[in-house]
Amino acid sequence: MKDMFSLNVQSIEISGIRKFFNKVAEVPEALSLTLGQPDFNVPEKIKASMIKAIDENKTGYTSNAGIIELRQQIASYLKGFDINYEAEEICTTIGGSEALLSVFMSIINQGDKVLIPSPAYPAYESCVKLVGGEVVNYQLNEDFTINFEEVKAVIQRERPKVLVVSYPSNPTGAFLSKEDRDKLYEFLKYEEIIVVSDEIYSALCYEINYYSICQFKDIKHKVILVSGFSKMFSMTGLRLGYVCAPSNFMHQIMKVHQYNVSCAPSIVQWGAYEGLKSCLGDVEEMKEEFKKRRDYLYDRLTAMGMDVVLPKGAFYMFPSIKKYGLTSEEFCERLLREGYVAVVPGSAFGVGGEGYIRISYSYSMESLEEGMNRLEKWLKESF
Repeated sequence: MKDMFSLNVQSIEISGIRKFFNKVAEVPEALSLTLGQPDFNVPEKIKASMIKAIDENKTGYTSNAGIIELRQQIASYLKGFDINYEAEEICTTIGGSEALLSVFMSIINQGDKVLIPSPAYPAYESCVKLVGGEVVNYQLNEDFTINFEEVKAVIQRERPKVLVVSYPSNPTGAFLSKEDRDKLYEFLKYEEIIVVSDEIYSALCYEINYYSICQFKDIKHKVILVSGFSKMFSMTGLRLGYVCAPSNFMHQIMKVHQYNVSCAPSIVQWGAYEGLKSCLGDVEEMKEEFKKRRDYLYDRLTAMGMDVVLPKGAFYMFPSIKKYGLTSEEFCERLLREGYVAVVPGSAFGVGGEGYIRISYSYSMESLEEGMNRLEKWLKESF
């Protein structure tokens, strides 16, 4: 049958992160440092709250946007970061992934250009292509911060409808400094462009202060915030995210969300509500442990002679492997087969990721130590 499949769907591939993770099964002795999944358990009070919700039969549909108690609690939590949204401007989603797709479906028409950083989380490009948009990349600085001259030039040349900003970043761990936030604001307030700010790792920022483009009230009418609880509360499989946007955007986003999933899981919403009320201390403990792992990993990699930028958020490190004369795919394939360590090729994160690898330190310190020992041994034997 001619045209059996959507051309938009055919234009994308399965995530390179998952693709390489699946290869690990072919090498039983390999140690994987591939996935961005915290090795902590869901906080006990969140578990108890979800069990209680089941016992109290809170298992039916919620409103499309989610229970009001959670949305009010999210609004209160964000105010602590000087980000101001009311409960009516918040919609809970099936993880950050559904939030992203619902946002892109609601604002992108066929052929609309979307400016996406490179390297970046691969879902941005795939979601844009799924809905018929055109991806335009902007390159980052060597420390993975925003190259403003590049962004300005691309916007002037391409006239995109949407700009995607992602800090703290997957895969680089970079964060948005106050200086860069202010520069971005001064630039964006004069541009006719919609900003989608993915801040799923905001709870895992290692700097004292947190900065976001969403903190400016006078450009709120063209900014959409995407975030969630998968990383914050180590509840990746429970699938709960959220979108914050002014009413003109939210009215359209809600249509997509409603017909796609109706609502986020009721019992998980009650769990996240309890988490925001009672478990922020657990989040701080987890963040401190990630910081220790980050410092250990950074010290080991630099001692091996690898070029690496110290991450300031999330739980990924993105060292350069350009000096070894291999593509990121070749490097990771050989490291897996010969050194028995699995990491993700930088090319999985777009053209700007070539020449790098992503190492996740969401694994235990014991796993990181063993992984670094194997990597060091392999490098000495191979180069």
